[in-house]
Amino acid sequence: MFNETKKSIEWGEETLSLETGKVARQADGTVIATLGETSVMANVTFAKAQKPGQDFFPLTVHYNEKYYAAGKIPGGFFKREARPTEKETLTSRLIDRPIRPLFVEGFKNEVLVICTVLSHDLVNDPDVVAMIAASAALTLSGAPFMGPIGAARVGFEDGEYILNPTIDDMQDLRNNPDQRLDLVVAGTKDAVMMVESEAYELSEAEMLGAVKFAHESFQPVIDLIIDLAEDTAKEPFDFAAPDYSELSAAVKAAGEDAMRAAFANTDKQERVAAVAAARTTITDALTDEQLADENLGSAMKKLESSILRGDVVKTGKRIDGRDTTTVRPIVSETGLLPRTHGSALFTRGETQGLVVTTLGTGDDEQMIDALHGTYKSNFMLHYNFPPYSVGEVGRFGFTGRREIGHGKLAWRALQAVLPAATDFPYTVRVVSEITESNGSSSMASVCGGSLSMMDAGVPLKAPVAGIAMGLILEDADNYAILTDILGDEDHLGDMDFKVAGTENGITSLQMDIKIAGITPEIMEKALAQAKDARVHILGEMGKALTGASEFSVHAPRIETMQVPTDKIREVIGSGGKVIREIVEVSGAKVDINDDGVIKIASPNGEAIKKAYDMIHSIVAEPEEGQVYDGKVVKIVDFGAFVNFFGKRDGLVHVSQIENRRLNHPSDVLKEGQDVKVKLLGFDDRGKVRLSMKVVDQETGEEVVAEKKEKNED
Repeated sequence: MFNETKKSIEWGEETLSLETGKVARQADGTVIATLGETSVMANVTFAKAQKPGQDFFPLTVHYNEKYYAAGKIPGGFFKREARPTEKETLTSRLIDRPIRPLFVEGFKNEVLVICTVLSHDLVNDPDVVAMIAASAALTLSGAPFMGPIGAARVGFEDGEYILNPTIDDMQDLRNNPDQRLDLVVAGTKDAVMMVESEAYELSEAEMLGAVKFAHESFQPVIDLIIDLAEDTAKEPFDFAAPDYSELSAAVKAAGEDAMRAAFANTDKQERVAAVAAARTTITDALTDEQLADENLGSAMKKLESSILRGDVVKTGKRIDGRDTTTVRPIVSETGLLPRTHGSALFTRGETQGLVVTTLGTGDDEQMIDALHGTYKSNFMLHYNFPPYSVGEVGRFGFTGRREIGHGKLAWRALQAVLPAATDFPYTVRVVSEITESNGSSSMASVCGGSLSMMDAGVPLKAPVAGIAMGLILEDADNYAILTDILGDEDHLGDMDFKVAGTENGITSLQMDIKIAGITPEIMEKALAQAKDARVHILGEMGKALTGASEFSVHAPRIETMQVPTDKIREVIGSGGKVIREIVEVSGAKVDINDDGVIKIASPNGEAIKKAYDMIHSIVAEPEEGQVYDGKVVKIVDFGAFVNFFGKRDGLVHVSQIENRRLNHPSDVLKEGQDVKVKLLGFDDRGKVRLSMKVVDQETGEEVVAEKKEKNED
């Protein structure tokens, strides 16, 4: 009934297997990839005809995590998987980016790739497994896909690269000082197609070495997919790239001069208007048959691309007048908004981000319910890209894949310089509102986020800047690497290469290629050029930081204290009674974790001190020889019981009340009276012995020996 085929290799420290022919046989291509005990099924289907009028490539990738894969039931009211999580969205983009450029040029049939996590061993991250499964399924499907691709995750510890580090190793790099890198690379046999990473100030050489290591490490995976395809691949889909050379010639003849003049405008809005006018000039000159040709959009783009690309490679001059290495003018400002905890406006040319930082307490931490377990995050970065930022109308309010992806890239760049939670016990939320955009708004978010957090008083280890690099590649000997690319250069170029980091090293690297990969030599040059730009931007950012930033008066103050773990129950009390009383009496927020770390938060310093003192009185032990403020709680014939330390009472014997004989303690004391006592020690039965007569009841100071002798005389 089944025509099952399975291939396996030993890869790293695990077995990687690919199998097909048993499940989902009606899909054009189905592969189940398994690494260790993590299994992902990739299903590929594609339309056998192009939709009429289709002028773009409609590839859709969905990555789905099923909670049953890890033996879990989803949370929430409905108890089923709902909208995609951030992890699912980011992984969908991770799969899409390296496979999209490898479809044959001109192929515009709809393609759907669905990757489903079937089993998760809580050791191997399913994202790389899903990339391998998708690559294999596409290779078997018969679609005009020029793969396969391989993929690998790389860590960096003690100067050594590690293939496929575990989830535990990568879970929180900030709390794992030995691990300095989480890098995912995908590519073909000959070249790298995609890079995604977060790092801890790695040098350019270390980062390039990691990319090369990954590329070498996934070569056996590509060989495995080819081996599987030789036995099971379907016949290639009968597709021939459309020939629209005559249409392209007509478009070029009708509007090359107008389009070249349009691209000569250095202002974006003027250039956009001029390009639109040039397009109109072209369409007015074409016949009805040419206007109806579904390849007209491609012919227009080909003309625009040839003008932009050819001039850059030949002359080194770009459409806004810059050379290939110049960064656009930068203006950095901080402290713009009076009530926010921290704010910054970062402007680079026609790209601008208004970035705001908010400081919160432990109650504000983000709870993340992942397949490998539930955990909290105390750093969030949210990126918003409204239509007005590019002068357009459009749908507003929906957080799309682009917003999530750009926000995560900026998050990766900045998380490496955050202080440890023990040193800065705040939850930090950064929001980047992109108010203008013409190239690399995600890197503007990195720069603005760094400035905004420093304005809020967050003690970053170092400021971080980011830069986007581009590539115009005509052939191996004729190419140009572009610093600080514009939107048009991103759209019509061959590479989007984003590097963020401090003056000491890289904290994040993301690369997307629109051609069949680039060589290590080009990547090395791009990294070196990016470093020069990054250092320049850091210098410009420094002009906005003229002095130490003051902590906002509107931000909560947080004090931490450590209590013994065996005292946690006493602080919380039965049913939380004690901790609720502390919160009500002090007015501060109190959060305690299982390790005995207590965070006390309030904008009011007195409230924090009150809560601190209340907790301290519960967990601390009284010290012999110390003077305490107390209250008389009971008077008896032989003395008075005084509450002097939290809920602890002690006896002041009648002989220790005053330096004279008393008939009864009630001669000088009454219940509820405030007194000052010194802890003399403990008797044989552990009872507390207190004294009033050795303490000045007005000042709280101990009575000196001379005064004692005078009173005795």
